[in-house]
Amino acid sequence: MIPNPIRKVLSSMQKHRVRALLMGGQACVFYGAAEFSRDTDLAIVADAANLARLRRALDDLQADVIAVPSCQLKFLRRGHAVHFRCQHPEAPRMRVDVMSKMRGVDVFSALWKRRTTIALPDGTRCDLLSLPDLVQAKKTQRDKDWPMIRRLVEANYFENCKRPNKSQVVFWLRELRTPQLLIEVAQKNDAACQRATSQRPLLTLALAGSIRELQMALQAEEAVEREIDQRYWLPLRKELEQLRHAR
Repeated sequence: MIPNPIRKVLSSMQKHRVRALLMGGQACVFYGAAEFSRDTDLAIVADAANLARLRRALDDLQADVIAVPSCQLKFLRRGHAVHFRCQHPEAPRMRVDVMSKMRGVDVFSALWKRRTTIALPDGTRCDLLSLPDLVQAKKTQRDKDWPMIRRLVEANYFENCKRPNKSQVVFWLRELRTPQLLIEVAQKNDAACQRATSQRPLLTLALAGSIRELQMALQAEEAVEREIDQRYWLPLRKELEQLRHAR
């Protein structure tokens, strides 16, 4: 069950026709890998019309910016997150974080085409990142994101493993982080796995059933992604520091 404050945020976005996709911990709940979060994280399209709609929705939520940067297109387009705090009685102290650009994640128009849309019991529509896009967005330097990636892909595997389609098999080969499951998928889908090894070389270890070596390769793969994410955020964090000093 989605808590009332989050439903209020989503209904306000729907009411004002904001082009936004739910991501973060709340999206993980929908995909069966529950993560407790007091925040609502949204990916939005960064154009003037949508930003105006977003501002109307935030006014409805009685939300104010609580940190740098301010809510401007130039910051969203560079990859910054803008943070708000709601004061509406139905969403007291709810934090809303908005982004438009994320490292390694496709442009919004592509994310929107692949989105998952669900209806909540009260009729509120919720558009969220597709599962593959959510997994990609969580490949960060943060410790909490990597166990969540593992749970997200595992949940999808156990839900669909009896009669998977081709796209699901490709997704599992690309993203599974559980050695035993990755070996199982690889060995059941030898041809697909062979084709995928050029994008993910550690799949050769999965085909061979080498659990220990595969575990080490998965750790190395994670370390590389964390390092790339750290480098990506260095100039953005420097800019944030400059904005804090200027303020």
